[in-house]
Amino acid sequence: MSEETVISAFYKFVALPDYVAIQPDLHAICLTNGIRGSILLAAEGINGTIAGSRAGIDTVFAWLRSDERLADLETKESYAAAPPFKRMKVRLKQEIVTFRQAVDPTAEVGAYVDPAAWNALISDPEVVVIDTRNDIEVELGTFENAINPETVSFTQFADFVEHHLDPNEHKKVAMFCTGGIRCEKATAYLLQRGFENVYHLKGGILKYLEEVPAEKSLWQGECFVFDERVTVNHDLKPGKYALCHGCWQPVRTGDKLSPKYEEGISCPRCYDSLTEERRASLQERQKQMKLAAARGELHVGR
Repeated sequence: MSEETVISAFYKFVALPDYVAIQPDLHAICLTNGIRGSILLAAEGINGTIAGSRAGIDTVFAWLRSDERLADLETKESYAAAPPFKRMKVRLKQEIVTFRQAVDPTAEVGAYVDPAAWNALISDPEVVVIDTRNDIEVELGTFENAINPETVSFTQFADFVEHHLDPNEHKKVAMFCTGGIRCEKATAYLLQRGFENVYHLKGGILKYLEEVPAEKSLWQGECFVFDERVTVNHDLKPGKYALCHGCWQPVRTGDKLSPKYEEGISCPRCYDSLTEERRASLQERQKQMKLAAARGELHVGR
């Protein structure tokens, strides 16, 4: 792609009982239009991030919105010089964001808060602000005064609620995440648990960074994204972090000083857990990537 790559993140909780039948046509239209990325389909809705040309992205979303159930599908957009994905995948899942709790966001969710109104809400001393993302994501960036639930995966968030939140004590709860999907499901769970005033950032951090000027922002640090960019800064440009292909976690500056860090292979988090077979596979992958780069080609193996 010679022009600037458009990256669109999107999701919607909506009843899609025919989600299996949707998969092949959606995959085909993405491929036909040169789109790469990942889309999840489930009975509860759709969730994805895709990248491609302006015309290609617009064609895919026009196709999606031609389904009346997805007519109001919203996107968060950013741009990059090169595609952050190597393949196009449309996967079938039990959930479009794994939570493993009996909760239905298509029935009831918390109040959406537009990015323009978010600063005022989280500056209210009566509001408990919670980052629903994983511990590593929070470490790289978050909002001022936000609580870190210290989870490894979103499936642990229910346990955090059980031990740290009380509907009788915490009268106002505001939550946020990368694109809005985790915090939306979290609001449905809190309402089910008896919490009354529950809010979430509409469009997530990505929409906030897209719409709120840096000089007015309460965001601190960078935002982890689930592609080869690793993080984006407040301008939605690729951030300063690299990606460890051994564990698919961000590589911090200090990690590169460790003897356990090897570019494209391991970092201090995963060095001791890599099997010799896995290490050899990663070493071969890294070798092929460098050879492809020297030829001016794109290596598509993960």
